[in-house]
Amino acid sequence: MDWDREARTGLAEAVYCAGKTPAQVDAIALAALNEGRRLLLTRLVPERRAALSPHVREALDYDAISATAILGDPAAARPGSVAVVTGGLADMPAATEATRTLAFHGATATLVADVGVAGLWRLMARLEEIRRADVVIAVAGMEGALFSVLAGLVAAPVVALPVSCGTGVSAGGRLALGAALGSCAPGLVAVNIDNGFGAAQAALRILALAHPPQ
Repeated sequence: MDWDREARTGLAEAVYCAGKTPAQVDAIALAALNEGRRLLLTRLVPERRAALSPHVREALDYDAISATAILGDPAAARPGSVAVVTGGLADMPAATEATRTLAFHGATATLVADVGVAGLWRLMARLEEIRRADVVIAVAGMEGALFSVLAGLVAAPVVALPVSCGTGVSAGGRLALGAALGSCAPGLVAVNIDNGFGAAQAALRILALAHPPQ
């Protein structure tokens, strides 16, 4: 484990559990417990979590929707805020991965869910709340129109998080990713499909610049 990552980058080490055996995840978590370290685990699907040792399972704060787990005490609160805005409820796995990653690092996150462009009045009703955030993470699948709409309405940096929900040409999230990359809204940036963790990490770096340690 790269325990020095936080000292170098300001972002703590995390464990990507996909592809790791339960025994490997167990060993990493036990090492962190023994050393009194905090740890974020991502892509820990329910069946893999169920195969962990009872001692590790009981020590984890687990969320099945995002497939994330947090080991250790809450982080100290950091200044600044992030709005995580989703087009629909189908976007919640990636959005929740982002909010959980932010919470692990002590960042305040407001979740504004189900305000996609198919019902634009829903977004407009929450717009002033969104505008108060230092960073906005826009989460959308289908055609990904939310990215351009939000980036044209708020002054804060907008991180586009395309998700894989959708059918036909939208399947797999590539259409939403293309919409983010091809957006005419200036200043919009994008992370990979379903990468809620990466979107949160980008937001944390922006917050660190906006609110440097005193």
